[in-house]
Amino acid sequence: MPTISSSSDFQTVITTFEMTPGTCYDLLDELKDAYENFIRHQPGFIGAGLHVNDAQTRIANYSQWRQREDFLAMLRTDEMRARNRRISALCKGFEPVMYDVVDTYGA
Repeated sequence: MPTISSSSDFQTVITTFEMTPGTCYDLLDELKDAYENFIRHQPGFIGAGLHVNDAQTRIANYSQWRQREDFLAMLRTDEMRARNRRISALCKGFEPVMYDVVDTYGA
């Protein structure tokens, strides 16, 4: 399970997907399958979460990796390249962006 913490050395990747409400659950199914059957088994994978907005027009994906190179290696596999072509066909666009956690807050 991903942990949001400024004290970890993990690589954080946040990916946003834009789609129509009509393709939201098709895209979610594709993303769930990718995590269940491929991504979570890749070296360096820590955890991920999928989030859908109320209008079903955006999905946000938060994932953590031991290091940047692990995430990039996963993206370069033939398996993930094929999956990304299917994902791309279901949405208007998506962009994975790497972040450093600067600070966290709790109640």
